[in-house]
Amino acid sequence: MKQAAHGPAETGSGTSDLLASDRSAGSGETSAVRVPAQGRAVAPAPSTSGGDAAAARGEHTHSERPMPQAPPAAEPARPVVQRSSVRGQILQALRSALVTGELRPGEVYSAPALGERFGVSATPVREAMQQLALEGAVEVVPNRGFRVVERDARELSELAEVRALIEVPVLLRLARTVPAVRWAELRPLAEATVRAAASGCRVTYAEADRAFHRAVLGLAGNAQLVRIADDLHRRAQWPLGGAAVGHARTELMADAAQHVGLLDALIAGDAEGVRVRLGEHFGTTGS
Repeated sequence: MKQAAHGPAETGSGTSDLLASDRSAGSGETSAVRVPAQGRAVAPAPSTSGGDAAAARGEHTHSERPMPQAPPAAEPARPVVQRSSVRGQILQALRSALVTGELRPGEVYSAPALGERFGVSATPVREAMQQLALEGAVEVVPNRGFRVVERDARELSELAEVRALIEVPVLLRLARTVPAVRWAELRPLAEATVRAAASGCRVTYAEADRAFHRAVLGLAGNAQLVRIADDLHRRAQWPLGGAAVGHARTELMADAAQHVGLLDALIAGDAEGVRVRLGEHFGTTGS
């Protein structure tokens, strides 16, 4: 689908923002994880035993200015975080911050600083950041932390092309073989993307958008296809460096309307209509 440019968003503070991001997904409420602004990098202190390994993990702490703290009376009560799921919560929060642009392309973030912001140790943050590094969202900067990868319009275009090569042929085949009643079962997911678009919340829309595409491709009965396509879709939702954040509400609404139009054509058994709507959605001719 056509992708809009993303860019920096205003940052804030508080561990409660971390869990607020999880609560907002699917609710239509605009909320965002707040991540700390990073201080100017200075020359790292001499390494000690194990320092090289720490640098490789992005553990640096001594080159950052102390983070400002709110007065105790003004600091909100921190909700209890289940330790068994804290890594997953942090990973989800960081992914949401990528979508909103709060993790800014080109900026370096250290695990200890982010951990302090979220009210957890550096370990689950580091693990989550290492997962994002495997996904190509960030890269390790020795002795400093993790830099959010800067992407350009060409990379977005390439992702859209690969997604189309994978999804369009599958959907054209499914359009000929899946009965209308099965397509009709996906109506709530298509309508959920419309509600998410109307909310203007980029995180909520990103989740609803991917959920719809996963369900459509899931009818092919190929779990590997769904996994690969979803990973490409997630990457396509990350912001561009130096550009305005996210889709405008009107662009989100247009994208969601394409989901509804595509589903209508699938239910009606309109093969040509499916082809045309796929071309609109992925920015191709649909051939």
